[in-house]
Amino acid sequence: MIICIETATNLCSVALCDRSGVLSLKESNDQRSHASMLTVYIKELLEENGVNAFALEAVAVSKGPGSYTGLRIGVSVAKGIAFAASIPLIGVETTLSMFMGMKNKIVSEEHIDSNTLFCPMLDARRMEVYSAIYDIEGKCIKNISAEIITESSFSSIPGSHRIVFFGDGASKCKDTIKRANTSFEDNFAMSASNMHIPAFQALKSKHFEDVAYFEPFYLKDFITTTPRKNIL
Repeated sequence: MIICIETATNLCSVALCDRSGVLSLKESNDQRSHASMLTVYIKELLEENGVNAFALEAVAVSKGPGSYTGLRIGVSVAKGIAFAASIPLIGVETTLSMFMGMKNKIVSEEHIDSNTLFCPMLDARRMEVYSAIYDIEGKCIKNISAEIITESSFSSIPGSHRIVFFGDGASKCKDTIKRANTSFEDNFAMSASNMHIPAFQALKSKHFEDVAYFEPFYLKDFITTTPRKNIL
């Protein structure tokens, strides 16, 4: 079994998975819940399923890109579990996890051909997003990048390919992207359950992170601001 942790956005989500699928899931969309609820959810999932942390095969965490604070909390907790229980640490790219969730959702609802491309988008303020593009098999054909969206964005991709945009960064781009043969999925939900397949693929191939040195994939440096002095 693997415990999967997703904290790259406002969602705090934890899933307990085995090779057959997701056994149990706990999550909250309260953006202030990461620090207070993450370890509680993990403890409850393990206790409710009669699992000891030492019996886990690995701990998997969404490694970014995404919220600086959310990623830092999720990775810190995952590293703590991996170190304390002496189990492997698996990092899953947030966009890959999103792709798996959207592929499972959309394939069950409509016909998808081999030309369909998937573009997960994470909000990065204003008109900037973190995004990547995957084909139907999950191969990354456009690496993760921070991009300011304009009318010409994605115009270099042949029009024969339909692009499905989704994620919390996609809705704000809906009226800006003018490329033909696109669609926007509004009902996509982030979840640790989306990490099930890539986590077990990493376990099988022994693709583990170094617990001592692993850091989240922030993509951009965290910028702090100095509040103005109250002059009143």
